[in-house]
Amino acid sequence: MIIHIDSLTDPALAPYSRLTEAQLRSGQGLFIAESPKVIGVALQAGYKPVSLLTTPRHIAGDAAPLIRLCPDMPVYTAADDVLEQLTGFRLTRGVLCAMERPADRLAGTASGPLSARLALPEKSRIAVLNNVVDATNIGAVFRSAAALGIDAVVLTHTCCEPLNRRAVRVSMGSVFLVPWLMWTDDDASLYAALRAEGFRTAAMALTDKSVPLDHPSLKAEPRLALVMGAEGDGLPRESIDGADYVVRIPMAHGVDSLNVAAASAVAFWELRR
Repeated sequence: MIIHIDSLTDPALAPYSRLTEAQLRSGQGLFIAESPKVIGVALQAGYKPVSLLTTPRHIAGDAAPLIRLCPDMPVYTAADDVLEQLTGFRLTRGVLCAMERPADRLAGTASGPLSARLALPEKSRIAVLNNVVDATNIGAVFRSAAALGIDAVVLTHTCCEPLNRRAVRVSMGSVFLVPWLMWTDDDASLYAALRAEGFRTAAMALTDKSVPLDHPSLKAEPRLALVMGAEGDGLPRESIDGADYVVRIPMAHGVDSLNVAAASAVAFWELRR
């Protein structure tokens, strides 16, 4: 169903322009996916579209497969200059999609073991992100997690959540491929839940007790949770002290740290199953 728009005040455009991430999440139960490729990954993963916003030339072009796949979906379109006024920039790859936000992926400390809620295999590698607030880093971590075989990602409630518009875009849709949940309780309860299911925790931090990332004991663990902290401050002391291992990435030229996205890729590769 193609709907032509000539007014920026049309209420149907609110999810794409006037609503903040918080309003989309809590008020509408929606998120925004950008580009045909990312939207296609979301659809294949079972996410439900609400509407599409695109330029006229993409209706018969890049957006055509999406429109055929979802024939009942409203498709809003307007001239390029109108949409540029609406979004503040030229429309990313010509297509945006408002999609329903699945509540079960944000279950926090809902009942049931982590393995069941995240469909974890007996031998697992998972990432735990603590207070990582930058959406670009969240997206990059998920992209590496998907590419390098990480089974799931658990995020503390202080993190930027993975369905943030920028995180989805940077991940290239990987947030739809890797199981994840937001943990709403404290770090101690998360560690307890992990250990109850046989996970050992490895906090990535520089301390006197740090072992190198290629330490044989780490690779031998059948279930390992890699715990990574914020971009600037790193992990809180209680998360470091409560971990089974403290791990460092050996570096040269006096460099003592990497961006959390870069560090995650190195760690995922080294400790993959």
